[in-house]
Amino acid sequence: MKLKLVKASMLYQKQITQMLDEWYAAGEKIIPYAIRKEDYHDFEKYLDSLEVKDTSTGLVPDSTFFCLDEDRDIMVGAVNIRHYLNDALLKDGGHIGDGVVPSERRKGIASEMIALALKECTKLGIDRVLMVCSKDNIGSARSIIKNGGILENEISAGGTIVQRYWIELNEPK
Repeated sequence: MKLKLVKASMLYQKQITQMLDEWYAAGEKIIPYAIRKEDYHDFEKYLDSLEVKDTSTGLVPDSTFFCLDEDRDIMVGAVNIRHYLNDALLKDGGHIGDGVVPSERRKGIASEMIALALKECTKLGIDRVLMVCSKDNIGSARSIIKNGGILENEISAGGTIVQRYWIELNEPK
């Protein structure tokens, strides 16, 4: 399996649509939020909605990538990278939101996808990355830890215990 992060475009409409069809059919909340905030059936409008560029509403600029399995030519997940943290993201949100489509879980995709996202963070000049997950999401926590995540604390957010992990990207060798 050869994974790479790609920006959404008309070139990937079929793969993105297939992934989102599966995810919605599973009936679960799709993460990251950026890939579910607009209806993907109007694909051009969907493409325009994937990234925050206008910060006048208080939102943070972000970059959304889809994870392409090049060997099978399918999308297996997505990541959304917030370029900096506001107060809400510092508490519960972090720099990276990531998700893997249900049929592709437990295959190491999340760990590899996070590693690729961390490279994108470095390109953006982010040297300390916050990632969060629900305490009961053991797979997500393992993927974060595998990428260098150090648990800072646990907080209550919306009735859920959330774990907050920091990943240092530019540590001296």
